[in-house]
Amino acid sequence: MGYRQVLRACGAAVRRIPRRQLLWTGVAILIVAATLLFLPLPTALQMRDWARQLGPWFPLAFLGAHTIVTVLPFPRTAFTLAAGLLFGTQLGVLLAVVASTASAVLALWGVRALGWKLSALHHRPAVKNVDDQLRLRGWIAVMSMRLIPAVPFSVLNYAAGASAVRVVPYTLASFIGLLPGTLAVVVLGDALTGHISPTLFAVSLATSMIGVLGILYEIRRYKRTHIEIPGAETSDEPERVGG
Repeated sequence: MGYRQVLRACGAAVRRIPRRQLLWTGVAILIVAATLLFLPLPTALQMRDWARQLGPWFPLAFLGAHTIVTVLPFPRTAFTLAAGLLFGTQLGVLLAVVASTASAVLALWGVRALGWKLSALHHRPAVKNVDDQLRLRGWIAVMSMRLIPAVPFSVLNYAAGASAVRVVPYTLASFIGLLPGTLAVVVLGDALTGHISPTLFAVSLATSMIGVLGILYEIRRYKRTHIEIPGAETSDEPERVGG
C-alpha cells in the first residue's frame, strides 16, 4: 500500500461525489471566505474594552466567540493571547483550551454533516486500512499533531472529521494535546506586542519533538502490523482445516 494508491483512490471518490454534496460544500466554502474577508479579528485591547462593558458575563461571551470563530480557519493564537491578558493564567488557559476543544469537535461534526468521509472509499483496501487504523488509534495521531504548533488547527479538525476517528477519544486527545501549547502561549506570550520570547520558542520546539515522535511511532507500528497480519492469517489456516 503506497501513498500514490491512496491518492488515486481519493481522486476516484471525489469524482463519484453527488452534485448536491459538492454544491453544499461550495456554499460552505464561500461563506467561510466571505467571513474571513469581511470579519476582522478583534485585538486584545478591543476585547479588554468589551470585558469592561459585559462585566461578569464576559468569560462566557469570550468562550462562545472563541468556539464559534475558530471553527472557521481563523488563527486561534489571537484568542489564546487575549485569554491570558484578560483572565490571567488559570482561567485564561481553561477558557482557551475548552473553547479550542469545543471548536475542534464542532468542526469535526460539520465536516461529517457535509458527508465528507473516507468511508466512501471502503471498497479500496489501501484507504480502508488507513481509516480502520484511525478508528482504533486515531486519537494518538490527533494528540501528537496537536503538540506540533506548525500543524494548522483548522486543517487537522477537518481532516479528522473526514476520517473514522471516534468523537470521545478525539475530544480527549485534542484537550490534552492543546494544553501544553496553550499554557505556554498564555504564560510566555506577549498579547500587546505579539513578540515571541525565546522560552516560548523552546517550549514549542520541545512539544513539536514529542509530537513528531508520537507520529513516527504510530507509522512504524502501522507498517509492522500491516506486514504481520498476512502471515498471521496464513498460519491460522491449518488450524481451521484440521478443526
